[in-house]
Amino acid sequence: MQRIKNLNSGVKYMLFASLSFAIMGAFVKLASEHMSSLEVVFFRNLFGVAIIGYAVYKSPMTHKGGKPFLLLFRGLMGFSALLAYFYNIANIPLGDAVTFSKTAPIFTAIFAWLFLKEKLSASAWLAVFIGFGGIVLIAQPGAIGLTKYDVLGIFSGVGAALAYTSIRELRNYYDTRAIVLSFTMVGTLGPIILFILSEFIQVPELDFMMGKFVMPSGIVWLYVIALGLLGTLSQYFMTKAYGETKAGIVGAVSYTNIVFAILVGLLLGDSLPNITTATGIVLIVIAGIMVARAK
Repeated sequence: MQRIKNLNSGVKYMLFASLSFAIMGAFVKLASEHMSSLEVVFFRNLFGVAIIGYAVYKSPMTHKGGKPFLLLFRGLMGFSALLAYFYNIANIPLGDAVTFSKTAPIFTAIFAWLFLKEKLSASAWLAVFIGFGGIVLIAQPGAIGLTKYDVLGIFSGVGAALAYTSIRELRNYYDTRAIVLSFTMVGTLGPIILFILSEFIQVPELDFMMGKFVMPSGIVWLYVIALGLLGTLSQYFMTKAYGETKAGIVGAVSYTNIVFAILVGLLLGDSLPNITTATGIVLIVIAGIMVARAK
């Protein structure tokens, strides 16, 4: 207990954020037994709109703006990545879904190099290759190639990375709340449009982005409220962590999210990762820590 008290405050905040994020994943999984992943994403973002909207009401935003299409792009990428992530949480072990999403820093490093002309050190390039090795081990592509869950898992990392990369440019033009609001607004309006389209489009392969709205009832409301609150809580502690401690240290600690997710998944009935998957998880964690420490 004394060791926890003696931890750097940024490290403690990130540990709380990682634990909250993992428990949120559990409620996403439980809610997905009663509604589509699309609807879970809708409620998750509805909470975000309400909270950020209230913050803006209390303290109006001040920024110069000027990048509306990039702001929309950030929202679309974040929304798409969350759709893929929540769908995977509903269908594969929680630890695997979280690990796929944690490839985002690796892809962010690549996109920052491609689009923002940021230099990558030799250790960062090594981390990228190690990370890709980890992805291959987790996906374990067979003769028929990658599964639907593998593709969506990789996209959850790529989409989040594109969103994060755009934030690096957007923060020079917009209030942070405007950037977050672009994500939660698209993540709220997007599902409404897809709910309508789902009435006319019946394609089983698109079940990750389609679904009918089902009004929650009974305990499902608890799941929905819990995932909304925990998602907001994890974002709050994550923001606090980056404000207290060096980004490299906080980024490395964030990978405890995978450990928490595996443990929470076990409580929900997930099996332990096999040796190949476990090796892939370790490689992605090593790669992510290397990228974080390179900053």
